[in-house]
Amino acid sequence: MGTPGIDFPGLGVGLVILRDRKILLYRRMRAPEAGHWSIVGGKVDHMEPSEQAARREAEEETGLSIGRVNLLGVTELISDADAQHWISLLYVASEFDGEPQLTEPDKLSDFGWFSRADLPQPLSAFAAAAIEKLKSGELL
Repeated sequence: MGTPGIDFPGLGVGLVILRDRKILLYRRMRAPEAGHWSIVGGKVDHMEPSEQAARREAEEETGLSIGRVNLLGVTELISDADAQHWISLLYVASEFDGEPQLTEPDKLSDFGWFSRADLPQPLSAFAAAAIEKLKSGELL
């Protein structure tokens, strides 16, 4: 059958989590874009609504209980360096309970809240696309 993102384009989700006009970013440890700072997210499972996948992935990766999410847009990553191709639906949330944690240390190494003026580098393509979409709506 093959592996999503490697043998055929994968469908993913990303969730921008906002607090006080700051965005929660995590440093990735795995391809694609290992070492880059990114929004949380992952693969959409078969028969799983994408909004639900965004909430699930965020809760697994941060330990937060995510409330309402809104569609922000769509982005695509074709990484020759990682030989991966992903299409991701981007969502945004500012309603959540708890404090972020490092719940998947095998996938993510660091995290923090960042303002638009103080973004860590390098940013993942997904984070950069989401931040551009947020700027147009002045949410960040």
